[in-house]
Amino acid sequence: MSSLARPCDAPQLMPMTVSSLTAVLAVEHQAYEFPWTRGNFVDSLHAGYLARLLYSADGVLLGYFVAMPGFEEMHLLNLTVAPAHQRRGHALHLLDTLQGMARDSGARQLWLEVRVSNARARALYDRYGFRTVGQRKGYYPACEGRREDAIVMSLTL
Repeated sequence: MSSLARPCDAPQLMPMTVSSLTAVLAVEHQAYEFPWTRGNFVDSLHAGYLARLLYSADGVLLGYFVAMPGFEEMHLLNLTVAPAHQRRGHALHLLDTLQGMARDSGARQLWLEVRVSNARARALYDRYGFRTVGQRKGYYPACEGRREDAIVMSLTL
């Protein structure tokens, strides 16, 4: 479907900006026990990372992603869908967008880390075509000062 034929109620993508971070942080805190900080997002934006927001037609923030470009690769740092809007295809829409942007930038690989315990996200990435390529020990913060391993996944573009 061309963008000219897009239904008026279709979700809209927009660049993430510092002024949008209040809404982003609200979703981040709803979605995660260990959310990114405002500083994490500001630093990513100032570094020129790819960051997009997905809004409903009525202006509700559905989700977002932040990705770091590299030489012939893109590294997905954060992909989040608001808990109230999960399981509706928004993560796939965001991944499709990121994949297209990565290809357009000359990337040949898309990389990410995901918590070992995040079975839903791991299943989504598996279905999307990502393959597990490794594990990072103690990558994520966890309860009571512990750390949780990350699964490293890659998608050939």
